[in-house]
Amino acid sequence: METVLSESLQPVLNLVPEVIASKAYSRGSEAQAVLLDDVATTIADPDTMLWLGLKDPDLPMLELVGKQLELTEEVIGDLHARHRLPKVMDYDEVVLIVAMTVEVRATDGMPSFGETQILIGPNFLLTTRRGAVSSHTELRKRLEKLPGRISRGPDYIATELLDLMIDRYNVAYDQFEKTVESVEQSLLLRGIEGLKVKKLYQIRRDFQRMHTMIAPLEEVCRRLSHIEMLPISAVERQHFGDLSDRVGRVDRLLDNLGNGLAFAFEAGMLIEQSKQTDTTRRLAAWAAILAVPTAIAGIYGMNFDNIPELKWKYGFLMSVVLMGTICSFMYYKFRQAKWL
Repeated sequence: METVLSESLQPVLNLVPEVIASKAYSRGSEAQAVLLDDVATTIADPDTMLWLGLKDPDLPMLELVGKQLELTEEVIGDLHARHRLPKVMDYDEVVLIVAMTVEVRATDGMPSFGETQILIGPNFLLTTRRGAVSSHTELRKRLEKLPGRISRGPDYIATELLDLMIDRYNVAYDQFEKTVESVEQSLLLRGIEGLKVKKLYQIRRDFQRMHTMIAPLEEVCRRLSHIEMLPISAVERQHFGDLSDRVGRVDRLLDNLGNGLAFAFEAGMLIEQSKQTDTTRRLAAWAAILAVPTAIAGIYGMNFDNIPELKWKYGFLMSVVLMGTICSFMYYKFRQAKWL
């Protein structure tokens, strides 16, 4: 289990695997681990900020945390719900940001998807992860070394979390681009038949899902930068605007990657059609050549008495020479036309 809590609380929190970290930050003092039963007491101090991280929490856990944070049933319900796209929900006192995580598996180079929820309160931040492989532990440790930044409040930490996810989008893009490049090379070199259609379909489906999950986050960040929300300061609204530009750049890169994959697919189709056309021409040319001896042999194979040159001494030789001459001439012409 991931954790950054003190050793004294470790045996207790081992019984709650959903809790990744629960720490309180105050000016001029080190971060302190906080038990779930002490959350309400901790956030009662306006000079203290709580950062609580959960992973795959069930409804009872969310209800317990919600009671400590004095969240409404609507907020708890939205925290428990599975969201398909990024969104932002304003509940006056708190703001919920839903973002999708995209990470590329090292085993097969295909993306895996998850969900991260960021609940911003007056002096607390609640993060929940579902399906996401990478944690926020490194970011937490980095901010703990910079107390001046972490003291800027939960809205600032929320921008840092989104910035971290956008960095992971770029990493996923770079890794997925390598997978697409190998597919493009296979399409251009061997055509559609050289690539499994099932894998090609999976790549295009995952790419479309990747684009769909990232693109709406640009509008979410833009909304956070333009609309006044109680837990978000004017300074951090500008930071959300910068994040919107970053997401837009990643989205444009994905568009270019998708266009490249589509062009490669079309080129593979054209190469396959060209191969089929070439095969058809070859078959047609050989069929025309073989039709000559077949026709001559068929005529002289008819059971009639009065067939010209039927009794001639050199009739068989002349028929073979005639067939060979005509076939050779046709073969020369087909070679000249590049059908053979």
